[in-house]
Amino acid sequence: MQKEIRTVCYDEDLHLEAYRFEGIVQPFPNHFHDYYVIGFIEAGTRCLSCKNKEYTVSQGNILLFNPNDNHSCVQCDGGTLDYRGLNIPKETMLSLAEEITGQRTLLGFSENVIKNDELNHYIRSLHQMIMNDSKEFEKEEMLLHLITLLIEQYGQLSRNCIPECSEEIEKTCVFMTEHFAEHITLENLCKCSGLSKSTLLRAFTKSKGVTPYRYLQTVRIGKAKELLESDLLKISDVAMLSGYNDVSRFIQYFKKMYQMTPEE
Repeated sequence: MQKEIRTVCYDEDLHLEAYRFEGIVQPFPNHFHDYYVIGFIEAGTRCLSCKNKEYTVSQGNILLFNPNDNHSCVQCDGGTLDYRGLNIPKETMLSLAEEITGQRTLLGFSENVIKNDELNHYIRSLHQMIMNDSKEFEKEEMLLHLITLLIEQYGQLSRNCIPECSEEIEKTCVFMTEHFAEHITLENLCKCSGLSKSTLLRAFTKSKGVTPYRYLQTVRIGKAKELLESDLLKISDVAMLSGYNDVSRFIQYFKKMYQMTPEE
């Protein structure tokens, strides 16, 4: 019999909980939560009942539960459930909604079961970063992108236009280019640009085609490549001078960008 594994991690930076259930066979009786749930099914097929509607959910489905949405589910394929989830307290969601929309109003998901590849990417990436205890601002960036998409596509709040903010974006780019070797946070970028986190992320991505975090990594790896070409420094020294305290993380980013390791 396959062992059931339940892993739970509370993120002190984001003020929310991430968890993963693997090999689950037990049914979940009708219940509700006083917080938001964003779930993603990795494997398994379940019969879900939510607010008197019946669904068959399987790999790739995203589950969206508002506070007090009653729901239950049972396995219906003879297999087991592999499920990732995020539990977001109402106070945390209020802060996110205010950051994104300017209104301190709780959003309501219009659908409980969806399929959306873009959202899948953000949920899985954010979930993994929380489980790995990431301290990079990419984690907060991912959360804001995720909630922005949910509000725009499945929330009750209307889509907000994306401002240009070209001058502010260029200032942000200059700041990252000049301070790439330092520990940079999203708050640093907001202070530099004078923009809120949500406005900065949306305007920057629209202008540059990448998020601020991805832009910073591109700058760092570019500088690292210049340092490596001198053949005078160890890889660990290059990593540190490029803004990476973790050599393995530096090698990972370098290989992703150049399709080769720094040693090659």
